[in-house]
Parts: sequence; C-alpha cells; structure tokens
Amino acid sequence: MKGFPGFPDGKVRTVPLPEPFFTELLPTIDHLGELKTMLYAFWRLNLKEGRYRFLRHEDFSGDEQFMRSLAPSARQADEVLEDALERAEARGTLLHVLIEDAQTVQNLYFMNTPKGREAVEKLTSGEWRPSDEAGTVVTLSQVRSGVFVVYEQNIGPLTPMVAEELRDALATYPAQWIEDAIRIAVKNNARKLKYILAVLDRMRSEGRNEQEDRDDPEKYLSRYDGYLPYADDAVGSE
Repeated sequence: MKGFPGFPDGKVRTVPLPEPFFTELLPTIDHLGELKTMLYAFWRLNLKEGRYRFLRHEDFSGDEQFMRSLAPSARQADEVLEDALERAEARGTLLHVLIEDAQTVQNLYFMNTPKGREAVEKLTSGEWRPSDEAGTVVTLSQVRSGVFVVYEQNIGPLTPMVAEELRDALATYPAQWIEDAIRIAVKNNARKLKYILAVLDRMRSEGRNEQEDRDDPEKYLSRYDGYLPYADDAVGSE
C-alpha cells in the first residue's frame, strides 16, 4: 500500500460535493470503479468553465493516473471505466449524450443537476451546442440505462459479466424486448440471466407482433407463464 504524506499547508483547492451525495447516493454505490469515477467527475467538472460544464469520454480515459487507479492494465482499466460510466448513467447520477457527425461520435457526460439537465434539454432541442460541435446530430442515451435499471431493480446487481451480457443483448435485440424478458422472468419467478436470454431467443424464433403486444401486454406476457427454457441451466444458475 502506498502511503499518503498528508494534505499540504496553505491554501488548497477544494471540491464541493452536494450533501445528497453522502446521504442518498453513497449508501447505494456498491462498485469501487463507479465511486472513483463519480468522485473524479466532480473534481474535473469543478475545473471546467463556461455556461454548461460537461466531460467527454476522453477526459476520463485520457488521464493515465486516474486510469491506473481503476486497474493495473490498460485493457482492464478501459473495461472498468465503461462499466463504471454505465452504472453511473443507469443510476441517474450522470447524463449521457451522444453527438454525431459524419466522421465521429462524441460521448458527453453531464452531472444530473438542474444545470446539467438544462444543458441536456437545450442540446436535444437544438438551442445549444458546445462551441466545437456546431451542425452535429444529438442523441440522448437512454437505452442502456433503462435496461440496466430494470435489471438491477428486478434481478440483482450489475456485475461486470452481467453488464457485458446485457450489452451483447442490446446489440441483438430491441431494448423493449429485453425489459419485457426481465418482467417475464420475474413473473415466472425465474430471476436468472440465462432465463432472460432464453426468453429473448424464443421471442426472436417465434416473432413478435409489436402492435398486439402494445394493445394487450398482459396477454403477451401470459404466453410465457410456466415456460422455463433450458430449465436445468436457466433456473439453476446465473
């Protein structure tokens, strides 16, 4: 363990943290990478200037000292950072906006404060752009956070392995399908990731009538009552 010599004498820059961080947020964070990333975000945003303050993805990934604090290897640190940012987005502490042009996609992160929410609203409505992002297309990232929140609220903690499985599922299935599969798992008392993935596979193989599902969601969910795909695996293991 590397020792800490103590805080220096004289005037030292301080970083303000809102009281709800300690009373509401801190008790719910159970992932060290997420906690480090949030503390880092408060510090970096405090150094920013301008009407609206935000961090780009490279503000995190480009800080070698911070990345080394997440994991010993660069590859592992990248994985921890992606997981931590997705957790913070899913929890609602960071607001994630995608800005696209013909060449690149920029990931912008705002703290979920009144000012941050105002910035995201003006971004998505076209009333404001960062000075170097004029003429770009803006997308508010909500898909991952919705799926992650539904999973964590109904199934269990988002471990790195589970987060990776859900990312893979999002690349294959619509987010609404995944949320429906989670609800089906809960209804059938089969709160396992393998069960959810098996339900998704059945949805794909049988097809879905999206209009009928919206018109009568209970009837749609009832199609899976008692259905235990790959029962030996799906119900008995993660």
